[in-house]
Amino acid sequence: MKSGDVVIAISASGNSKNVLNAIEFARLNGGTTVGLTGFDGGALKEKVAVPVIVPSDDMLRIEDTHLLICHLLVRLIRED
Repeated sequence: MKSGDVVIAISASGNSKNVLNAIEFARLNGGTTVGLTGFDGGALKEKVAVPVIVPSDDMLRIEDTHLLICHLLVRLIRED
């Protein structure tokens, strides 16, 4: 990764160790960090520049919402 890259982390619980490690690496290397999470945001919400928390305790609803966000992002990138 290069300084200025955007890193999007996805963890429904916000506590997935590998995702948290990746965000820490991105932060240390000048990345802009975004976190998609659910429940209460977990540790991820405090480690990213832009937390996107799905306010639900339903794992399927959280994951479905994350999929929707990812599809919308791809659509926006393709239109650019």
